[in-house]
Amino acid sequence: MGGPGPRQRLVVTGRAGWMGMGRGAGRSALGFWPTLAFLLCSFPAAASPCKILKCNSEFWSATSGSHAPATDDTPEFCAALRTYALCTRRTARTCRGDLAYHSAVHGIEDLMSQHNCSRDGPTSQPRLRTLPPAGDSQERSDSPEICHYEKSFHKHAAAPNYTHCGLFGDPHLRTFTDHFQTCKVQGAWPLIDNNYLNVQVTNTPVLPGSAATATSKLTIIFKNFQECVDQKVYQAEMDELPGAFVDGSKNGGDKHGANSLKITEKVSGQHVEIQAKYIGTTIVVRQVGRYLTFAVRMPEEVVNAVEDWDSQGLYLCLRGCPLNQQIDFQAFHANTEGSGARRPAAASPAPTAPDTFPYETAVAKCKEKLPVEDLYYQACVFDLLTTGDVNFTLAAYYALEDVKMLHSNKDRLHLYERTQDLPGRAAAAAGLPPAPLLLLGALVLRLALLPVFC
Repeated sequence: MGGPGPRQRLVVTGRAGWMGMGRGAGRSALGFWPTLAFLLCSFPAAASPCKILKCNSEFWSATSGSHAPATDDTPEFCAALRTYALCTRRTARTCRGDLAYHSAVHGIEDLMSQHNCSRDGPTSQPRLRTLPPAGDSQERSDSPEICHYEKSFHKHAAAPNYTHCGLFGDPHLRTFTDHFQTCKVQGAWPLIDNNYLNVQVTNTPVLPGSAATATSKLTIIFKNFQECVDQKVYQAEMDELPGAFVDGSKNGGDKHGANSLKITEKVSGQHVEIQAKYIGTTIVVRQVGRYLTFAVRMPEEVVNAVEDWDSQGLYLCLRGCPLNQQIDFQAFHANTEGSGARRPAAASPAPTAPDTFPYETAVAKCKEKLPVEDLYYQACVFDLLTTGDVNFTLAAYYALEDVKMLHSNKDRLHLYERTQDLPGRAAAAAGLPPAPLLLLGALVLRLALLPVFC
């Protein structure tokens, strides 16, 4: 089937974008999820009673696929919006401060105004999702060429260059440019925010009163794309690593190329892999102990597919952590090794926790799984010293295993020198605009809009 190639792809995001998009692109499950709001607020804690994602999924089911209204201006569409609004009101008490909830409320108001829908009137019953018949989109292999990233390259063109980003432990970040940092980043932070997907993590204290944090929640939004996939949301929390998207599906929806997005449960409750062939991307999510790890393999073209660079100041996989969020764990490691002390020097603040391992024990445990004394080994020692949780050993081990599977340069699997960039250096290395002004602008905007979204 015809269509623009990967270098001509364009997905409009943000509030202005979804309001202007036509039927089929702007009304997917979370089609109006504002990209800016995605950066501002923390998702609720694990096991939240907020049911907003259920409301989102029911609205998507009622307004997409073969049973969708003929146009956005039909009475059926307004009825679906009123049903959506009613669902949000029913869950309002339990969703205070939830990003998805506030985004949905604002989106409903805008859509009702845009399509002249009255607040009073009939509502619609949510359409039940039916399993696809044999040979339907779950199994078919005749997806359009545009829905297979590598096949869409011309034969004479150079193969795409793949990059890797990972987040694990307390938490340690490996960026798309192979910079390795240890960060505080408590609360919600965006890992990836481009034209094709958003990834946000929420990091919470490992112990009450401790500065040590780890990833307790992960949300991935795959944006609606041409004839390939509907918009899909994947969400994992502590003690809940689902093997499906939030709407219960395991592929990209009802479109002809839906099979180009698949989720596979490798180990129940412990290891999930998401293949997004239409953008050449593989994502690995694990639960190790109580906390989550994230790893991704993505083409550079997709990494840099950002319409508005001014909004990318907090995109951690691309920019790295802000300087005021970085921890010099190598200095802490060297200081601890030399003195036998458990607490870091004042010049190198790092998280501390009670009942941590003695240095010699931490080293021995990490050596069992990580015999090469690279940054993953050092991160393992750091995490045992600061959290006292032996599961962080496995988090570092699996993070390195994911690098071996996902990184395109096998000579760069092990890193030995921690990166603490001056502002803008990482961006310059990636050919990107300098970061300081972007960060300042993003932070000022964040402070200005917090009362609106939170």
